[in-house]
Amino acid sequence: MSESNVLYEQLILEHNKHPKNYSKRDDATAVIDAYNPLCGDTFKLYIQLENQTFSAITFEGNGCAISKASASMLTEILQGKTVDGFHALYQAFHSMLQESPDAPVDEAALGNLAAFAGVRAYPMRIKCAVLPWRALDEFLKSNTAKSGE
Repeated sequence: MSESNVLYEQLILEHNKHPKNYSKRDDATAVIDAYNPLCGDTFKLYIQLENQTFSAITFEGNGCAISKASASMLTEILQGKTVDGFHALYQAFHSMLQESPDAPVDEAALGNLAAFAGVRAYPMRIKCAVLPWRALDEFLKSNTAKSGE
């Protein structure tokens, strides 16, 4: 196993053991449920959007190390980012996960999310990595459709 793979695995394990932004927000403008019925991972995302910018985002729930670390990194990365910034990052993250296990990773574009490149070798675990991202994406798309933006 390469040194970078070991470092990435350690990053995922650290986010699982000590997740960032792990708390309920009573002032959230939206609460989003993320659930994977195949493995039972379940999370709630608490978001606060102001002018299409994530002013706060937290989560709570239970799941495997991959889904919990993914939710933790999601909340860490999105603080202060725009909805458009989220969509671009989600697209890059999801695309990276769909590539072959040995495909190069654009670490400059993905930052710490490159840690999930190893998941590509385990296709069933990709759903764990994208669970919180997909739930947020579906919520945002549904809200945009409802508001006619």
